[in-house]
Amino acid sequence: MTRARLHRTLLAGLVAAAVAFPLSAAASSPSAPAPRPVSFAAHTAPQVRYAENLAGLGEAERMARDAGRTGRATKLREMAQGTPGASQAPRFLSFDGRGKGRAIEVFGDLESADRVTVLVPGSDTTLDTYQRFRAGAVALQQRLQAEHARSAVVAWLGYDTPGTVSATVLTTGRADEAASALAPFLDALGDFTPPGARISLLCHSYGSVVCARTATGPEVTDMVLFGSPGTGSGAAGELPTGARIWAGRGSGDWIGGVPHVRVAGVGFGTDPVDPAFGARVFAAGSAGHSDYLKPGTTSLDSLARIVLGTAPEASHA
Repeated sequence: MTRARLHRTLLAGLVAAAVAFPLSAAASSPSAPAPRPVSFAAHTAPQVRYAENLAGLGEAERMARDAGRTGRATKLREMAQGTPGASQAPRFLSFDGRGKGRAIEVFGDLESADRVTVLVPGSDTTLDTYQRFRAGAVALQQRLQAEHARSAVVAWLGYDTPGTVSATVLTTGRADEAASALAPFLDALGDFTPPGARISLLCHSYGSVVCARTATGPEVTDMVLFGSPGTGSGAAGELPTGARIWAGRGSGDWIGGVPHVRVAGVGFGTDPVDPAFGARVFAAGSAGHSDYLKPGTTSLDSLARIVLGTAPEASHA
């Protein structure tokens, strides 16, 4: 097969998969008005950030409603209301209601947690689809706390995710931009957590491309790639981290059918669950692409065990 033909085959295959298996309903237009995000000094306490960002979220909801953007206003109101039955108000370390939106939400108590998980989402995760992302974070935190009270989960929507049906989802461009924001965030987490807290990066779908391009320090002990299309690298040893690299894919996940090649900057290369990649492979059961964090699943149990350090020391794939 010629290089040009292989390139066309890859592109067609990836786009066809995205069209056939959309991850979410289309987000609303990103033109809703919103205030500028609050700026904080480097060591501003989490409680101060939570209060001011929640106020900013409320102002964004009001501006969207006044502009007739009722869909966005409803989504923002749901974000501000938090998780049903929760005993505390939502905790946002940052919030930006402009465009597709960005938000970093904390579940649990960062200031006492010695196990901290940072969830990095994939394509089509925006303020308009945020509740799906939040539900996964809540399910993981509940599973962790059932076994280890000093745990916290950070839902990191800190970048503009690519659309599922778009050229950007086929390349590493958005991931490179996201990695330049994720790396300093991970470094700064130490300001909010106890000394020696372990951080795990859980990276879904296109989020695995982001994580694989993020340089991490020794506080990040585990990097977990699930539902991954590939990372843009040929092997786990090429990633800019000293963390243990894990990979998993459910038997019901359509992304396993995506071509794992990389041609002229398009595609993401070696499959992370392929033995050639060299990751530790974990059991993901029958999970579909959006099911890894659903309560009661094999995949959620495996992810929690990795975070808690109780996962069996699987041999490299």
